[in-house]
Amino acid sequence: MIDLVLRIFVSAFFVTIVALNFLSVSYAAEQKCDENTSHYIFSWPISEGCDDLPRGGTSKGADVEISQAVHKGWLRIQDPLLSKFERDRAAILAMAGGYKVDFNFIETVGFSAEFKRDRPYHSWGTEYIYVVEDKPEFISLQHLMVMYFKQDDGSVSEPMVMKHWRQDWTYQDRSLLEYEHSNTWVKRKVDEQRAKGAWSQAVFQVDDSPRYESLGRWVHNPSFSTWLSATTRRPLPRREYSVREDYDVLEGFNRHTITRKGWVQEEENWKLSLDDNGQPNADNPYLSKEQGVARYQLSSNIDFTPGDLYMTKTAAFWRAVRTQWSTVISMNQELSLKARVDGQPLFMPLFSAAETELDADEISEFVKATISKYVN
Repeated sequence: MIDLVLRIFVSAFFVTIVALNFLSVSYAAEQKCDENTSHYIFSWPISEGCDDLPRGGTSKGADVEISQAVHKGWLRIQDPLLSKFERDRAAILAMAGGYKVDFNFIETVGFSAEFKRDRPYHSWGTEYIYVVEDKPEFISLQHLMVMYFKQDDGSVSEPMVMKHWRQDWTYQDRSLLEYEHSNTWVKRKVDEQRAKGAWSQAVFQVDDSPRYESLGRWVHNPSFSTWLSATTRRPLPRREYSVREDYDVLEGFNRHTITRKGWVQEEENWKLSLDDNGQPNADNPYLSKEQGVARYQLSSNIDFTPGDLYMTKTAAFWRAVRTQWSTVISMNQELSLKARVDGQPLFMPLFSAAETELDADEISEFVKATISKYVN
């Protein structure tokens, strides 16, 4: 075990620094300002002047070409011989591929006299979505960032690869792990009628710990296929918890829509303030409402090969992490996690170890010991 720790520690400094910088930075959206005109995000006029230009990434990404081809996944969905169940599966699998992703969020409504709209958030990145598991009634999709940065001299950097979020889809799921508050989740049963024909989407953090889970149904027509979740609570995302302390959870729903050229995730969120018992504050529970749109457009010129190499190299490690989390979740009706141990969030030791040469026994030993430290 000592030798294992030493090997992981050797790579920890570099990986930790890279991870922290990468997870806090995305590509900057181009921002131009005209003092004499109103500025619009999602066609909402937010102000005159330049004080409300979007916040977001600070680095420049390499030029991305958007593919003009029709997504093969979309063509599969249109097969007239597919059953409803098979069409649902095809829609989920159609999210796989290499994309330029634009992230846009804006507060649209305030609910208190003191409300002041926060600056909108706008950034983008390039990522590949891999199918890591495909069973008839279960599909797991892993998002992986593969980023190329423009240098000051105009050249393009070597790729930076970083594991991103994961989404698991389960058909007719009878148990959901729902977020409560304060890094705590609770399992709730789903009755048979509600689960019939529906798919749950469980979303996981970069360290494969849970984020949120909800149930919804796919609807298909010749123009698009779409899935709408039920309303659910979520922890604050990094774009918020790194700059906000005036509310506790997001409460809302998300919609995934598959199109000919990619897909779109839309969110409608209420920023909810809780009391010491985890209940909505009696006087003014909701701070504001925000709209969010993430557009996944197929890329035709980004080399995602470094992502393929990373997925192959670290497959056994991250499979062990997913397995351990499944074990932890199955053993607990209520799950509470520590945000940090010894000053580190969980992704830091896991990211370091994933890049270290370990055998199967070492991986299992390290993963179990590390995750257990973060479970209350």
